[in-house]
Amino acid sequence: MAESRNLNILGIESSCDETSVAILVNDEVKANLISSQHFHKAFGGVVPELSSRAHLQMVKPLLESALKSANLNLNDIDLITATAGPGLIGALLVGLTFAKGLSYSLNKPFVAVNHIEGHIFSGFLMEQKPEFPMLVLVVSGGHTLLLYVESFTKIYLLGTTVDDAAGEAFDKVSKLLGFGYPGGPQIEASALKGNEKSIKFPVAELKDEYNFSFSGLKTSVLRYVQNNFPDRKIQESDLNNISASFQKALVDALVQKVNLALSNHKIKSLSLVGGVAANKKLRIELSNLSEKFKISCIIPSLEYCGDNAAMIALRGFQLYQAGITDSLSIMPYPAIPENHFIRI
Repeated sequence: MAESRNLNILGIESSCDETSVAILVNDEVKANLISSQHFHKAFGGVVPELSSRAHLQMVKPLLESALKSANLNLNDIDLITATAGPGLIGALLVGLTFAKGLSYSLNKPFVAVNHIEGHIFSGFLMEQKPEFPMLVLVVSGGHTLLLYVESFTKIYLLGTTVDDAAGEAFDKVSKLLGFGYPGGPQIEASALKGNEKSIKFPVAELKDEYNFSFSGLKTSVLRYVQNNFPDRKIQESDLNNISASFQKALVDALVQKVNLALSNHKIKSLSLVGGVAANKKLRIELSNLSEKFKISCIIPSLEYCGDNAAMIALRGFQLYQAGITDSLSIMPYPAIPENHFIRI
């Protein structure tokens, strides 16, 4: 077990299109700076090489700013953490290599963090902490996971998507409707002005009770547009109705699986994490569900829903407290390692 004194923890996140540097004292955030690469909008998605170059430009000045915000010097840092994966290899290499270099030069311990684990435990950045065992729904552009979390070191997979992730479905439907990238915020804004009951989009029923599938939902939206608007000239009111109906179908599918898991397992708290956790409808529906089961619902503030280094530093701290550190020879990985989460 690592020492229990207060630790100054540096976190670096560079898995995709956000460069982020954070400094925590144990689980208290002192600085969490994020530089978002908005230029990818022009390409309709993230361009890996451009993402890597932007990380190279931003990581050092962000570190300097974070240290200043936390009123610390680099030598005051006790533990260095960084995202090792999953993500874009080039982007990951920038942050991970930078962090390993700092660890070597400062002779400080290093923890390589799984990005998804950072999201899973991001609720612990809030004033009200989740309680174990907790049910965690991870919803992002690349992942949709339903997890039973027994402790900081015991995470079990209940279900995952068999095709598109929830955030990916948002992005693809957004592009179909002409909103562009990223899709989640634009679909949500349009949905606020539409009638979610105007169109019933089907969601696939799967044999595995906890798995998700959003490819069919995406295709049903495409077919609806092709059949009703062959010239793709869609009025704003129709766009709003399509957005609202699509969002309802996707959120309902997520909530249905969470409801089933809460019915089948003894859970003390529910946590919604990941970029799609910023969606207001999903936040409301899961909060209502937690009230039904009389458990707490911990959803990170918007700052911690997307990719951020505070969750990476926090997860690194949790692992370090459990006696886990990593060699500087560790390499980045693009996908969640096979069997990383044990299926139950």
